[in-house]
Amino acid sequence: MDLNDLRVFERVGALLNFSAAGRALGIPKSSVSRAVARLESELGARLCQRTSREVVLTEQGAALLERCADIMDKVAETVGYVGALGAAPRGALRITAGIGFGVNVLSEQLPKFLRLYPDVSVTLELTSQAVDLVAEGVDVAIRIGPMADSQLVALKLGSLGRYLCASPDYLKRRGVPKALDDLSNHDSVEMPSADGRPRRWAFKQGSEVRAIETHPRLSLNDPLTIHRMLVNGAGIGVISGYLCAPEIAAGRLVRLFPEWKLDPVDVNIVYPSRRDLSPVVRAFVDFMKEASKPGELWQDDPLAGQPPSRPSKSQQ
Repeated sequence: MDLNDLRVFERVGALLNFSAAGRALGIPKSSVSRAVARLESELGARLCQRTSREVVLTEQGAALLERCADIMDKVAETVGYVGALGAAPRGALRITAGIGFGVNVLSEQLPKFLRLYPDVSVTLELTSQAVDLVAEGVDVAIRIGPMADSQLVALKLGSLGRYLCASPDYLKRRGVPKALDDLSNHDSVEMPSADGRPRRWAFKQGSEVRAIETHPRLSLNDPLTIHRMLVNGAGIGVISGYLCAPEIAAGRLVRLFPEWKLDPVDVNIVYPSRRDLSPVVRAFVDFMKEASKPGELWQDDPLAGQPPSRPSKSQQ
């Protein structure tokens, strides 16, 4: 089967007009007719019925159109990918990410990327809000947490471990919670939920799961700021391992209930479409995939293998 014939049929099926399909493809109407005829002969099935005014797809034609659109997309994607391999990335790249990820991860990775590709310039926008990539003209986003259903392409880079922490100063003032239920008597620091309901901290120990509903005394929308608030004694909160691991090692934060685990959160790199992916976007996506290999960009559990931090006697 000639893929060019399939391409011609896809345009006929989409436009329901032989002349319009010929104009879209830049070929004569007679060539369109011959291509569809060859395809019908190859398949042994009638694909469309022609009248003086319109083209009506048969059942077989409608089924083929539904499937060949995806086939042609994949062909275009493959051709574009191979072509991009020979083109040196150059030009502008606009990236958006969360503030904490930008400060703690991209601040280390972007200089390496720029050294690899001297003809690329980057605009990095750090924000706590989810940006509309298409409307805002953003090439790539780094998003942490569950991905909403969308037409965007999302590629998982890895997962971030999360830990319940408080500062030694806070624990000295308010006391150390002895059980999970004691958390309701403490000041919690948490992000507001999208629906306005209290968030829950779901702790796991083996097959046991405990859900603790939070009623934050301090509510704010940026994980990096939550991290700094906890270090400065604002209360108890859950933060990602790449933020808290150095603070725990230095004694500026204490990990609470290390025997209980919190689910990690996924980190995804997101972009609008696989088709027409520019060499500079593809280069950054591939760079982040390579940097995100286990042990490179982060660890799923950066505290694994370390003795659990516990409050000192003076804090209890």
